[in-house]
Amino acid sequence: MSENLKTIRELAEELGVSKKKIHYQVSKLDTDLIQRLDGTIYLDKSAISKIKASIGYTSPVELDTSGIQNRHELDSLLDTEKNKLIDEKSEQISYLKEQLNKKDDQLSIKDEQIKNLVEIQNQTQNLLDQQQRLALQDKKLLEEYKSEIKDLKDLAMPSHEVDKNAVSQSELETAEAQIKQKKWWRFGK
Repeated sequence: MSENLKTIRELAEELGVSKKKIHYQVSKLDTDLIQRLDGTIYLDKSAISKIKASIGYTSPVELDTSGIQNRHELDSLLDTEKNKLIDEKSEQISYLKEQLNKKDDQLSIKDEQIKNLVEIQNQTQNLLDQQQRLALQDKKLLEEYKSEIKDLKDLAMPSHEVDKNAVSQSELETAEAQIKQKKWWRFGK
């Protein structure tokens, strides 16, 4: 037999399809493309090509070259898109890192300000406590001074009143003596 002829089973194995599918395609072909020998059907090159075309088969070599070419084109397109995305993402990342650094700087400044405010608040609280303690001491001293003054007044009052009475009586006596000396008849003298 010729190398150009193939059986249905050989063609089905080569194409990777079932024998029934090949039988169906053979039934559509003209009888002059088919050869029968001892009950076996043999197909020539033209019948094989028509069957391949009708089932949409392309040769693996054609697929590989076109697939490789398509794959290279797709790879180059994907590489350019990937590079664009990487560039965009790296720009976004650098922008976000810059923003994070700014925020970190702001946070450190705010932390320092908060620390200063807490120190000032503590100092203010200490001063307020001191002021309250001093005010309380002043109040106690004032009360002590008031009680001492009151005690001194109580002690000084009786002697002072006696002096007043004494002064008053002596003044009264001198005033009476002056009045007695001034009688109306003595005017002429």
